[in-house]
Amino acid sequence: MRTSKQQRQHRIGEMLQHDVVSSQSMLVELLAAEGITATQATVSRDLEELGAITVRIPGGERALALPELPAQQVAPIDHLRRVLGEWAVAIACAGPLVVIRTPPGCAHVVASALDRTVIDGIVGTVAGDDTIMVAVSDDVGVQAVSASLADMAGIEVRPGLKKSSTSKRTARS
Repeated sequence: MRTSKQQRQHRIGEMLQHDVVSSQSMLVELLAAEGITATQATVSRDLEELGAITVRIPGGERALALPELPAQQVAPIDHLRRVLGEWAVAIACAGPLVVIRTPPGCAHVVASALDRTVIDGIVGTVAGDDTIMVAVSDDVGVQAVSASLADMAGIEVRPGLKKSSTSKRTARS
């Protein structure tokens, strides 16, 4: 069965929640039993992106698990780099905020990665359709945070962002 990355990761999350999964190879086998084809390398990346951890269960056995509270799920910095590199098209400072622009419909992906990654100075994010506002603590400052995020995205901080207008101007005669 052909499944999307999101569907596969959702199913992995369900498996880790309900079954004792002791290894990545076991997870590959469980997915295959449900008709979901995935390599161990793919499962490894999925587990990293999901923030999976290894825990000890009664009896001393180890099992893969997802932290119960979303706040405990911390995405690694490499995941954030990939997300910013793929989806951030512009970064600018606006008062006490860093503003990140993405293609339409993609802001939530970047905001989620930011929320799950510990970045010094980032207090939180608010995402719209193609724009993210990043609240920054005063002690770190927007210049430092915007420079760090732009570096991860492989782009330069822009002095100001303007919404592009899709409306046509009408000429007066």
